[in-house]
Amino acid sequence: MTESLPEGWVYTTLKTLVGPEGLFTDGDWILSEHLKTGNDVRLIQLADIGIGVFQDKSKKHISSKTAHDLRVTFLRQNDVLISRMADPLARACLFPTLGLPAITAVDVAIARCDESVCIPAYLMNLCNSFQVLVQAEAAAVGTTRKRISRKNLEEIQVGLPPLPEQKRIVNILEMLADKVDHCNARLRTITALLKRFRQSVLASACSGRLTADWRIQRNGAPAPDETNAESDDLPLGWKAVCVSDVIDDLKYGTSQKCGYEKRGVPVLRIPNVAKGVIDHNDIKYAELPAKEQKQLHLLPGDILIVRSNGSVSFVGKCALVGEHERGFSYAGYLIRIRPNQTIVSPEFLNLALSSYDVRLQIELQARSTSGVNNINSEEVRALRLSLPPLDEQEEIVRRVNKLFILADKIETRYKAVQQQVDHLPQSILAKAFRGELVPTEAELAEREGRSYESAEQLLQRIKYSRGTAPASIVKKRGKQPTSK
Repeated sequence: MTESLPEGWVYTTLKTLVGPEGLFTDGDWILSEHLKTGNDVRLIQLADIGIGVFQDKSKKHISSKTAHDLRVTFLRQNDVLISRMADPLARACLFPTLGLPAITAVDVAIARCDESVCIPAYLMNLCNSFQVLVQAEAAAVGTTRKRISRKNLEEIQVGLPPLPEQKRIVNILEMLADKVDHCNARLRTITALLKRFRQSVLASACSGRLTADWRIQRNGAPAPDETNAESDDLPLGWKAVCVSDVIDDLKYGTSQKCGYEKRGVPVLRIPNVAKGVIDHNDIKYAELPAKEQKQLHLLPGDILIVRSNGSVSFVGKCALVGEHERGFSYAGYLIRIRPNQTIVSPEFLNLALSSYDVRLQIELQARSTSGVNNINSEEVRALRLSLPPLDEQEEIVRRVNKLFILADKIETRYKAVQQQVDHLPQSILAKAFRGELVPTEAELAEREGRSYESAEQLLQRIKYSRGTAPASIVKKRGKQPTSK
């Protein structure tokens, strides 16, 4: 696709934007032995270069003596640092002040702008646009780690507006970036709010608060002196139980080796239950001895619990087996419990095992300093929970599911909005470098009845005043090359 440049713009190269008094160079070759010489000169590396943001992640240094012996290029504030390696190629940020001298590694290019031609923030934003990123990707070489040479980076072609227009573009980009950041910060709170909402629903459900009105409607208000024989903290009809009181069976999974070849029976593993539901992605299979296959045969209503994991938050994660998993087996890091459905609804027990009170018991039992956290069968059997009558269990499950469906709908909408917001920065940059974000200098000059200096005239003036020929100017107005 080709696009015309706005009036007053010129199509040229990144090298030209740096200007005749600017600098476009690679960072320095710093070897491992140089890093042992001192810590008074900071070495900026690829990890520090974010998209429009200096990440300040690396912590490597060399001595000032080594730096001067190597005749390095010391950085200045507002140098544009451009990555010559992927994730993505040509991403750029402005160098801030760090309080000590700094240099860059060789895979970071330094663009020091002659600000009579181009302001640094304009060049930095331009490098982060698809207009540059696509060209950089096409010019890169390498298979495992793509890299672009500084020479090829210099020759990337871009649009240059008049200097006053550059300043207006940068100002509006900075204002819009702040708005996008604010929007992202607000959106990030939604995930935490939804998590707390689900936890609150479970806490309310497993304490009896969620169905208090249902009990009154069914039984009438309790008399003032009417109490629960089990506990004053429990609603009437509820009782305190352990998992062992409400299940028929508990069993560890198979230790047989599993594979992706579809031979034998499907075997559910930790990744298939870690999200609280049975996930059919990444299913493996195993050929089990007939006796073991019979013992580990899953039925609808079974509950699988993660018993061992490096992260304690995964231990005790559970998922309810449905009709689609009938006949499946399960791996040794899982425990299957089979509820006694005359006492407890599997759906209710699955909710109760995910509630805060039960999660707290699990994490206290499972936490380990060895790096692997575990909960064993006896500890699962001993988990304590509050059990309502069966009809109230069913009402709790119905209400919780209804509220969780609402939360899921909100989460779906949030994710759709987040995707749109994630695309905003590139959409804004695209408009900026098509001349659509702010009024062009040509438009303002015509509206105000004045003359203006086009970008081409700017480059020619600098050429003649300094006796330095600028890099290739393609056209004042015309077609941009097709992006592949």
